[in-house]
Parts: sequence; structure tokens; C-alpha cells
Amino acid sequence: MPHMLLIVEPVGQRAERTGEEGRALYDSMMRFGADLQARGLLIASESLHSTATGARVETREGRTSVVDGPFAEAKEMVGGFFLLATDSRQEAIDIARACPAATWSTVEVRGVGPCFEKG
Repeated sequence: MPHMLLIVEPVGQRAERTGEEGRALYDSMMRFGADLQARGLLIASESLHSTATGARVETREGRTSVVDGPFAEAKEMVGGFFLLATDSRQEAIDIARACPAATWSTVEVRGVGPCFEKG
């Protein structure tokens, strides 16, 4: 069953790092991803830009609204993800424990499947 690791980090955390610190953390995540790929577990991974350049779109009662970031009420943001080909939830949790981002953010483990399934 595929699982996704969502890297959920505090908004603004990236701005507090020096360029050197940011590159070192990014490099550690790239090494982590390369290891997952070498083990045949990685389906896809990406780092995401901050919410400052994002937008939220919703349609209610026929009206669509677009709100540009940053989002004042947001305390956390999804900073990236790893989509994994895992055999079990426990395997995904074990991988999340080894993720470097777990030391500066939360790594959320989610199964992938249709939204109508209770999983």
C-alpha cells in the first residue's frame, strides 16, 4: 500500500535559517530521498515553496474565491512530501522515524487510496 510522508513545518521557520543551514538541511533530505530510491521505495518526492507564494481556491454556492498567500491563520505548512511504495503502515512509520525532517518538523504518515475508503 502506498504511503505519503508529509513534511509539516512551522510557517516562517525557513526564514530563520541562514542560507548555509538551509542548504545543509536540504542536502540531508536529498540524501534521504536517494537512499529511499536506491531501496526501491520512492515513487516521488518534492520540496514545496512557502505559503507566501501559494493560493487557496474554493467554490461555494457557485462562487469561486482565490486567496493569495501568505495565510495569516496558518501556523504550519506542508513543506514537501515523499510518496512511498511501502508494504505496511508500520514500514512507512519506520521510514518517517529516519527522516531528517523529523528533527525540525512533523512527518505525517498517510495511506494513499480513494477518499471513500475508511482507512
